[in-house]
Amino acid sequence: MSEVLNLPCYIDGRPIFSDETIAVHYPYDGQLVGSVPILSGHDLNSAIETAIRGGPTLNRYQRYEVLERTKRLLADKSEEFAQLIRRESGLCMQETRYEVSRALDVLMFSAIEALRDDGQIFSCDTSPRAKDRKIFTMREPLRLVVAITPFNHPLNQVAHKVAPAIAAGAPLILKPSEKTPLTAIKFVELLYEAGLPPWMLSVVMGPIDEFVEPMVRDERVDLVSFTGSASVGKRIASIAGYKKICLELGGHSPLIVLEDADLALAARLAAEGCFRNSGQRCTAIRRLLIEETVVDEFTDRFLREVSSYTCGDPADERTRVGTVINAAAAQRLEAMVQATVEAGGRILAGGKRVNALLEPTVIENTPRASILAKCEAFGPLAPIMPVKDLEDAIELSNATPYGLSCGVVTTNMKSAIRAVQGVRAGTVNVNEVPGFRIECSPFGGVKDSGLGIKEGVIEAMKFMSTVKTYSLPWS
Repeated sequence: MSEVLNLPCYIDGRPIFSDETIAVHYPYDGQLVGSVPILSGHDLNSAIETAIRGGPTLNRYQRYEVLERTKRLLADKSEEFAQLIRRESGLCMQETRYEVSRALDVLMFSAIEALRDDGQIFSCDTSPRAKDRKIFTMREPLRLVVAITPFNHPLNQVAHKVAPAIAAGAPLILKPSEKTPLTAIKFVELLYEAGLPPWMLSVVMGPIDEFVEPMVRDERVDLVSFTGSASVGKRIASIAGYKKICLELGGHSPLIVLEDADLALAARLAAEGCFRNSGQRCTAIRRLLIEETVVDEFTDRFLREVSSYTCGDPADERTRVGTVINAAAAQRLEAMVQATVEAGGRILAGGKRVNALLEPTVIENTPRASILAKCEAFGPLAPIMPVKDLEDAIELSNATPYGLSCGVVTTNMKSAIRAVQGVRAGTVNVNEVPGFRIECSPFGGVKDSGLGIKEGVIEAMKFMSTVKTYSLPWS
């Protein structure tokens, strides 16, 4: 039996416990994994005051060193973290190990960017009103960043908020998901061990009304960076007040497969995009838009791919699809599948649920007015929707409130460029899954997927700092 982790929150490096706690259970069998304390408004004020008061600052090289040390520590404990992610989230080991490797990349790129000075110089003798001066720019970190992270990537989403803040020199208060807080807290402990000044990072948990919303509203906070649902993101936007907000929200990403596509590639990408991470990715494929002339052949190839996505015990090394986050989430997905079948769709594979375990499910002839065609389903579902041509696919791609990402499979460059130009989304990938990126590249969506502000290490660092200009005589 695995150890039960009763972890503290941390403010200024001090462990904080309370009588009231949140219990974390393994989604696969309900076993208790651990608990974390629920903090008070007094604790929140202490965390904010600690960050604003500050302490000894780190120069660029010192920030680089902290991030590099953290990367080495995480690499040494990679299996321990992968097992903890599995126990918190129910994701299979293939996915949790992959997530740790992505977090290592985030730390690597953040360390690199900590050393990079992106200041600019403008000569003032380039205008008819010339002066013998030069204008310089420099970046200064924000006073305080608040980061709120989701359950679906318990380590990597945390790393994507925390590591760029350290690289930029901005103090941060982290509020991880109440469903998967243990990994986040263990990661914070690694950062302290690596030498991060405790005043630069606190990790907290608390109730929405008395803790989280006051934290979002607080005028001492310069930036709220949130990843999660569109409804919560819009709530944050409505209450945050006069401060920066970065909202990375839901998605309804399509994979467009045209008649000239390499269908073996298309089937492999479709399976990966629909079922990796138990379908719990904002960039996961939610709609397979297949040109009518090849839909039958694509479906045959796709079903063969699906058969290799074994669903079961997340601890079993052969499992490729573990649970979703809890039984309630699986029940909602099951109901969405049933509603789509009642609307005219037909299940070709999967569809069975046991507690939080839902089989990878393929539905053909998904009606365009059905719930799966319009609403984000955060799980391992694959609705197939025939389209007449590329223009029909682009119109259907844009026919939801979301605009995060899209993939298009084609061998025709003109079609690829038309898709890139025509799909209204933050990312369009050609012959790749919608979610493909590296950890330093810009990432984010439009419409209900976000405000167009990008994440990724480089863009996050820009948003966690401000540009100051100054000029000097130059003669």
